[in-house]
Order: sequence, then C-alpha cells, then structure tokens
Amino acid sequence: EEQKRLLRDRPDQPQNPKVLRIAIIGAPNAGKSTLSNQLLGRKVFPVSKKVHTTRCKAQGVVTFKDTQLVILDTPGLTSPLKAKRHKLEEAMLTDPWDSMKHADLVLVLVDVSDHWTRNCLSQEVLKCLSEFPHVPSVLVLNKVDLLKKKYILLELVTELTEGTVNGKKLEVRSPFKHNLSFSAKTVLKNTQASPPENRAHESPCLQETVKTQEGSGLDSSSDTRAPEPDCVTEAQGPKPRECRDLKNRKGWPRFQEIFMLAALTGEEVDTLKRYLLMQAKPGPWEFHSGVLTSQSPQEICDNIIREKILEYLPLEVPYGVTQVTELWEEGPSGELLIVQNLMVPRKSHMMMLIGKRGTVISRIAQEAGQDLMNAFLCDVRLKLKVEVKS
Repeated sequence: EEQKRLLRDRPDQPQNPKVLRIAIIGAPNAGKSTLSNQLLGRKVFPVSKKVHTTRCKAQGVVTFKDTQLVILDTPGLTSPLKAKRHKLEEAMLTDPWDSMKHADLVLVLVDVSDHWTRNCLSQEVLKCLSEFPHVPSVLVLNKVDLLKKKYILLELVTELTEGTVNGKKLEVRSPFKHNLSFSAKTVLKNTQASPPENRAHESPCLQETVKTQEGSGLDSSSDTRAPEPDCVTEAQGPKPRECRDLKNRKGWPRFQEIFMLAALTGEEVDTLKRYLLMQAKPGPWEFHSGVLTSQSPQEICDNIIREKILEYLPLEVPYGVTQVTELWEEGPSGELLIVQNLMVPRKSHMMMLIGKRGTVISRIAQEAGQDLMNAFLCDVRLKLKVEVKS
C-alpha cells in the first residue's frame, strides 16, 4: 500500500528539478541488472548467470538532492529466433526498443570477460543504436576485474568505438603493454588535437587524469592525453559518417564517453553515477523521492524467486516454470507471509526443482527469503510449493 501511494502521489520535487532517463542495453547476461542494482544501492532487479533473467523493462529511481535518475533496466537484446527457443514473451523483443524511445541517454554494456562476444557489438545492439542515433550513447565495459591482461581493454576500445569517441579519432596505445595495471598507463592520442580552452568543458575524470600525467614523460606539446580506464573522453567534434551496412560493423563511432568498471563488486560504479548526475537536464521529476523502483512488491518477489530458479535448475528447465502467488499478507508482528506455487510442465522437472530430500527447493526458498528481507526491510516468511501443470 505504501508503494502504491508513493507511485500515485505527485513527486515532491524541489524548485529547480533536474532529470535524466537512462536506458541500459546490451547482450543477455552482460550485467545490466547488476549495474542497475549498484546504482540504486539496493537489489531490486533479478540477477543470475543464465541469460534472460530480466523478462520485461522495469524502472529504478535514484534521487540525489535536486536530481532524479530514472534507470530503465531492460531485457537483453535478442533475436526472434532466440526468443522462440527460450519461449520468451514478445516483450523481450519490444521492451528495449520502447526504452530507447524515452531515453535521454543510453548505456551500452559489454561483458569484457566473454572472449567470444567482447570484440564486437551484437547486431541487435547496433540496430538499436542506428535506429536512435540522436540519443547520446556511452560505452560501459563491464567485468574488467575478471580480465587478467588489462592491455586487452585498449584493443577493445579501438574495436568497439571504431577508433572514434565523440567525433575525435583516437590512437590507442600502451607504452607498458605487458605491465598495464588497472590504475592505467593508458594513452589516448588525438589525431586532431583540441585546444587547451576546450578542456574546461571536459568531464572531471579526464581533467584529473591530465593533471596526474603531466611530467610523466609524455610529450605535452602534442596534446597527448592519458585518461584512466574508468573514463575516456574527447572534446566535441564533427559527426562521423552515417552507419550504412551494419552486418560489416563491429563497433559504434558515436559514443560520447567510455567507462570501465566491475558492476558486481561496485568498482568505479560511483564514477559512472557522478557522470550521470552531471548529465541531468532541467525538467520535472517523474517519481516521488521515496520511490526506488516502479515495480510492485509482488513483481520484485516473483523476479527474485525466478532468479534462484534460474540459478539452480539446468539448461532450459527453469524457463518453463510458472509462478502463482497463493498468499500475500502481513503477519501479526509485521512480518510478510508469502506462499507461492511453482508450476512445471513435467514430473521430471518437478523432481529436479524439489531436489533430493527437498534440498533444492529449500535452498531457493531460503536464499530468496533473505533477498526479499533486504529488499523490503522487514522479516519475510516464504513458502514454496511445486506441482505439475494440469
């Protein structure tokens, strides 16, 4: 009831409010929901190692002083063929596109630990970016903590941006290729150097890095920049050539910024968050400051339980589970009582979900109950039942 009231009430915005609507897109399992949870400071979106954990778009809300960030956590961009294989709803195909229509900024997330996919943006992501070229885009390289050879990040920057950031051609090189630490001896050199007066308009992370690198042996006369890998910025330049043949493309030359972070541990997420707050423009708030997510408590509950089912069931089995909430009420001591029935298509699936002597279903209920307590900030008693669909 409290959540309904907050969503229904008019926003308690300050006199000069600012707002930024952010769409987070990327391939399935790139870490979009993990990043969203870190930005929010609390887990409200489901996360698992399996693809398609997020089944529909949901909004998270960050309110800081006079600024409100509305985070549009979307399903991983997928093709109709893959959606059919996983028996996914039509929303899985349409929601990311709908989010782009309402976004002021788009974060494109890439999992750099996946050596099969990290060297190029997926066709679905490129289609999305080319369809909305007017929406400013930022490249976010995620899971950098899992990358042993950090100099690979330099190669990825070149490939995923086609060597262009914010209209400036970049020459990416590392003078310490085999000793590159995460704190960065990364060098990005403009082929078209921007005048010193333009530096006043660059982001703080670049200004700080330029200061720290002065006197380090770099040739300042050629205006060589050395930003740290958590943020790479270049001054505004001419628009790159129009994107025509997406099939032959690996990257996107219109990214305005590049961030490198580890969403799971929270490393450099604050840097990204500060940048997003700085990008907010004057405009009315959409939500009350007490709102953390547009989801109902029931939706949060369903998502968290499904997350655990995905984690503990093999292959395609968890995608066929249907959740039905039978009881949702407040107990005498303020605790939340939840009973949910998990419907599966086959008896063999039911046996897998229950596990030997009930070990699997007990573990799911215990872990989901703990996450629900952290989300709702109250005691939760969760009971799960399993049966075969009639």
